[in-house]
Amino acid sequence: MTRSDRLVRILSYITLTALIVVMVFPFLWMASSSFKSTDEIYSLTYFPNKPILDNYREIFGSSLFLRWLLNSAIIAVITTISVLFFDSLIGFTLAKYSFPGKRIIFVLILSTLMIPTEMLVIPWYIMSSRLGWLDSYWGIMFPGMMSAFGVFLMRQFMESVPDDLLDAARIDGMSEFGIFLRITLPLVKPALATLAIFNFIGDWNAFLWPLIVSSTPKMYTLPVGLAYFSSENLMRWEMIMTGSTVSTIPLIIVFLLFQKHIVKGIALTGLKG
Repeated sequence: MTRSDRLVRILSYITLTALIVVMVFPFLWMASSSFKSTDEIYSLTYFPNKPILDNYREIFGSSLFLRWLLNSAIIAVITTISVLFFDSLIGFTLAKYSFPGKRIIFVLILSTLMIPTEMLVIPWYIMSSRLGWLDSYWGIMFPGMMSAFGVFLMRQFMESVPDDLLDAARIDGMSEFGIFLRITLPLVKPALATLAIFNFIGDWNAFLWPLIVSSTPKMYTLPVGLAYFSSENLMRWEMIMTGSTVSTIPLIIVFLLFQKHIVKGIALTGLKG
């Protein structure tokens, strides 16, 4: 290794370390503040002088917080499963079948990505009101049951699946849905993992639509509930930090579960043949 290469490596490590500190610092400060008292939360100390667990006892002692946590989990899990199934099915259809209007359908699906969510809120609300979905799980979930980004991602990945492999399965008598389920999906696990993480995080952190469609506190999701909780407690920051810390734990678990598939997908993109 030459001197210039060694210098470049050292500078790279220093830069990455600085970026890690900048990214991790807010989370560590949030977690640290969850162990502070009401008086200490406004101090300039990074770590609490006398760590307490009163904030966690109070927040888990609230039946509403546990309900908000359950609501977010139910909505995020169901919508993620729905997106993985339907988006991969649509992506498989657009990638492996030829039919009139296929390109037009794909372009129309992609064009929905250019529509801001705020413009869709009113049609969503009118539809939810007429169908009786207001203040219900289905009313919160239905806009996220499928996504244009997921269709695009799965279609691009599934185009790389060899057609000869699918033809061999057809010769063996496998049904089209069996080909999709048993052959194609296992080959695009990295894309499924990536889509699962993006969708779960998006639904877990969703705020605007759940706030609009939910009218009772028992149907609030965690982000909406934390905003309600903060206003009810006159901006008790130690409670907000405690709830935010708890709400990040499922996201970390999901990322740890799927990260190996994402890393594998990045590594496979560099292989040829």
